[in-house]
Amino acid sequence: MKNVVPTFKRPIKSKDEPRTDVSHWDKAMDAYDAKDHRKTIIETINYMNPSLLWGKETNGNIEIDQGQGSAQIHVKVTNDKFLVKAPFLKITENTNKVALFRKIGEINFNPLTLAQIRLRNDTLWFEYEMPVTLAQPYKIYDVLREICVYADDYDDEFVEKYKAGFYQEPNVTPLSEEEKEKVWQQINTILTEWKEYVAFFKEKRWDAFQWDITVISILKIVNMPYVHGNLRTKLQEYVHNLFNGKIDFNHRIDKGNNFMQKLCAKTKDEYMKDIYHAEAFVSLKWRSSTQILQDDAKNMERNVAKYVKDRDNLMLCYYLQYSFLHILYNFNVEEVHKNAIYDVLEEVSGKELHIAAPKLLKTYYGFLDGNTKTSSKSGSKKGLFAKLFG
Repeated sequence: MKNVVPTFKRPIKSKDEPRTDVSHWDKAMDAYDAKDHRKTIIETINYMNPSLLWGKETNGNIEIDQGQGSAQIHVKVTNDKFLVKAPFLKITENTNKVALFRKIGEINFNPLTLAQIRLRNDTLWFEYEMPVTLAQPYKIYDVLREICVYADDYDDEFVEKYKAGFYQEPNVTPLSEEEKEKVWQQINTILTEWKEYVAFFKEKRWDAFQWDITVISILKIVNMPYVHGNLRTKLQEYVHNLFNGKIDFNHRIDKGNNFMQKLCAKTKDEYMKDIYHAEAFVSLKWRSSTQILQDDAKNMERNVAKYVKDRDNLMLCYYLQYSFLHILYNFNVEEVHKNAIYDVLEEVSGKELHIAAPKLLKTYYGFLDGNTKTSSKSGSKKGLFAKLFG
């Protein structure tokens, strides 16, 4: 096979994917500085998911009731209290209560930092309450995200491991037959290419690049917003492990390869059990802004500069590919940033490395300069990059 950039096609749009509205964050911070506690809460919620308060009266008590996977997130704001409650699991006669409650105790200590899981009438709830006067944007954001993330993550795990019951069935919409076919074609292409690239790297004795193609392949799948359930949980687990520098690098490659082989063995029907549009309270990804993404790009600067200096197109192309995909994995980015990444990954898809490198680098510098544009609006710095990599 030719040593070209792996192909990429952006995911189809998810109908229920929450989008942040960055303009509300500054309003929330201004309200907090002005000690307007109620407006602080309202603007923070608007920042996280503007649709939650659409059509709601916000002058009196505010109540929000929205699903997040199989959990149900209840938020109530009164004149003096901010409360969040989220039932997410049922205790049944088949539940391994001792093991489950031991695990709940561990979770309440870590990773939970604000909310706690309580047992009420055979139902497990996430709960948090504070005076409105202590409402600060970061705190509100953290507690809502914490509850949504862990309710969404732990429900499937606890049902499988401890035989708990779902509190309710998730409010989901199946993909259309046309959507299913497009998604399956994308996944099948990712898996087929992974096998081809691993064989190619083994033949070339470039064993370290097996890590790169495995990371890229897993990120492509987990970044599809309609991937849920146990599939998403396992994909997230392997993303975490592959980027964990405390684990031996060769061990990470071996574990990643074993996981990818399991993904290759799954049937279309097995995949489709965990692929659907799902109602959500907030995005499970971290908040982003131009500054946050600029800081992320600065953390990459040393590696990028080294690959540019060494004229190492192979390292540069793979490094920027998985770094861009990792940004989409970690952050709930604005459309301009998401499209800038999608545009360049599609533009370099299947291209030779010396052609792809300057295009990827141009997008990287856009993030580094805080001046990201989509391909249709991008200015031209082509001459400079062509000189570097021609």
